[in-house]
Amino acid sequence: MTMRQPKVQGQLGGAAVQIFAVNDRINQILIEHLDPAAWKAKAPGKSKTRTIAAIFTHMHNVRTKWVRLTAPHLKVPAQLSRTNCTPGQARAGLAESAARCGEMLAEALGGVGRVERFHRDGWARPWPVGPEMLCYMLAHEAHHRRQVLMLAHQLGFALPKEVGYGIWNWEKLWKDCGAAGGPGSDS
Repeated sequence: MTMRQPKVQGQLGGAAVQIFAVNDRINQILIEHLDPAAWKAKAPGKSKTRTIAAIFTHMHNVRTKWVRLTAPHLKVPAQLSRTNCTPGQARAGLAESAARCGEMLAEALGGVGRVERFHRDGWARPWPVGPEMLCYMLAHEAHHRRQVLMLAHQLGFALPKEVGYGIWNWEKLWKDCGAAGGPGSDS
């Protein structure tokens, strides 16, 4: 599943859309290669640790909140159930919420559109749009991806090394997401 790229004006807006597309591709790769038995497996002990299903649905649901609060004129994807969501539903939901986040970033950082402030949450002060918006979004997702990788490992479902290394092959990820070049390329 690849994200449909919105039309963007400006170098920063275009780069932000592409970067978020690669970010979502990494999520998709992890779900694709995750052992299905790990999806709803509980961490040992009396831990209140989220399941992998709950982590990915949380990521999607937070994206929908960002869109709803920051760009309410865009179609807000439906929330996912952390207890009943399947890997396929999570992949489809994440693809849709990534597309909306891409549109939001294109408007916010591309110099066109109605997005002027980034609302991370209802309780947090909104920020003027800028690179900090993208950085926050990426940091949130990277934090939760690390939780997924660690939990899968602890549960005995570590992802293959090729997958772990593959999520760092940005040149390939960039190409997978339809970018002509990528960081450091001349195209």
